[in-house]
Amino acid sequence: MALSFTRSWMDDDLNQWRDTCARFVEEELVADDEAARKRGNVGRGLWTKAGTLGLLCTDIPEAYGGAGGDFRHEAVLYEECSRRGISGWGNSVHTIVAHYFLNHGTPAQKDRYLPMMARGELVGAIAMTEPGAGSDLQGIRTRAEKRGDSYVINGSKTFITNGYLADVILVVCKTDPTQGARGTSILIVETKDCPGFRVGRVLDKLGMKSQDTSELFFDDVTVPAANLLGGNEGQGFYQLMGDLPYERLIIGVTALATMEGAYEATLAYVRDRKAFGKPIADLQNTRFKLAEVATTIQVGRAFIDRCVEQLVAGKLDTATASMAKLWGAEQQGKVLDECLQLFGGYGFMSEYMITRMYADARVQRIYGGTSEIMKEVISRAL
Repeated sequence: MALSFTRSWMDDDLNQWRDTCARFVEEELVADDEAARKRGNVGRGLWTKAGTLGLLCTDIPEAYGGAGGDFRHEAVLYEECSRRGISGWGNSVHTIVAHYFLNHGTPAQKDRYLPMMARGELVGAIAMTEPGAGSDLQGIRTRAEKRGDSYVINGSKTFITNGYLADVILVVCKTDPTQGARGTSILIVETKDCPGFRVGRVLDKLGMKSQDTSELFFDDVTVPAANLLGGNEGQGFYQLMGDLPYERLIIGVTALATMEGAYEATLAYVRDRKAFGKPIADLQNTRFKLAEVATTIQVGRAFIDRCVEQLVAGKLDTATASMAKLWGAEQQGKVLDECLQLFGGYGFMSEYMITRMYADARVQRIYGGTSEIMKEVISRAL
């Protein structure tokens, strides 16, 4: 059966918005996806076009150049990408960066960066992970030393989404290494004509082949003291923790939408593919497997939709957001495995969307905080 939901947070305006998003994804992203996977990025032009059409920073206030919507508008766009197996456009990271500016930036920082990000003139990235520090953000070694009216940054980052195309990067660093988490700050680096800044490799990944995930190097990169996010040292860890529920719900939303797209693609395939003289959809094993997948998705939709409503209302807590991320990422892996199996040998061929979805799904259990970290966060709230 085709899945059908009564979406609690949708309305007529959002349905029209979904049509706009779906058209853009089909015409711009799906059409270019194969080429983007070969070159390792979606291209600068896509960002400019998305900005022109009002698809960027949709939940940023109009006063700062955004569309003045809320998280539902972002969720719709993520869903339309994920259902089609589009994982290379780092728009979610771009939006997360915009929220760091909105929630923690000084008035001058908001006025400068948010309008350009909304127009697609600046592509945003956030540089947290280092070769020796992943989920343990207190272990970062990148240092920013105050010298007069400037900070001098030295260190390296890895696994940075949008790293190759990024114009503005929020760099998580230590401004006082003796203070642990309290010595962490976030500095704004504009990459154009920036002495000492260098993009390393665009990393060759298991999945997400069209996403420009890169290494970044900072060798005596000098930025004005005014580029300290929020204007006060030692606030970086607090800033990071404050925005994690938003990021983790995005992962839950994309996980569920990917499951929905995989289910629909698999249903179409098994109805068409024949074995032993009849469609494999008629085999009991196929029917039972799809029944399990459909049930998982229906149950998940109720939970994820409730989380969306809570976030819009300002009531989504860290533990529940972590549950959304944990459940979504883990179930996505299981559902994609079941669906791929029903494709047989074709499920191992990269030309099929189900294959790319399967490869893309694995990282969902790692970035944004591993599944193990999510369990730790949830258990502390019990």
